[in-house]
Amino acid sequence: MSRKLLVWLHVMTSTGWMFMALALFVVVNYALVGRVWAFEVALLLDVEVLQAMAGASAFSGLLLSGLTPWGYFRHWWVAVKVVVTITQLYAGIFVLSPNLHPGGSTALLRVGSLLMFSALACQVWLSVAKPFGRTPWATGPKPRTAPPWAFAACLAVPALDYALGHLVLGRSTPVLSLLVVLVHPVVRAVRARRRLAAAGRAV
Repeated sequence: MSRKLLVWLHVMTSTGWMFMALALFVVVNYALVGRVWAFEVALLLDVEVLQAMAGASAFSGLLLSGLTPWGYFRHWWVAVKVVVTITQLYAGIFVLSPNLHPGGSTALLRVGSLLMFSALACQVWLSVAKPFGRTPWATGPKPRTAPPWAFAACLAVPALDYALGHLVLGRSTPVLSLLVVLVHPVVRAVRARRRLAAAGRAV
């Protein structure tokens, strides 16, 4: 059940991220034709909704790969999603957000928000079609699926990050999500090596 709930969280936040990116494109175009006040709406969408959706979507997607046999780089469709997700996050942080004001780059605002929506739509297709097969790194034993408690624990992380960002830090900052995403692959690799070593000794 906890795994299904994490899938549900990923689908909900990914859909929210995609349509918030489309909404941002519409509002930005409205602002760029003279409705300067619309920049305040764009900034509100970005800070209060889009950033939280993007963080939760990226986190849940990465952990669904990391906690299951799919892994991060065993299948091309997953690897492409990982790269696109990270690129989108940093493009949003360092390119789109700083330009959400009347003096911002018109081209970056229009093209950037439209590209973000398009990239998210492409990721939806990748998730459904699962194309391209396995990567050259899909060697060795198939990773194990994590226990249910691991999926349940991951469900709480985005909510804790949201609370930490808004109640303590004053801005959306996915501190816990980043920590879990960075630490989990290391822990999983260490455990896999220990299992292989134990199997070798048993033989």
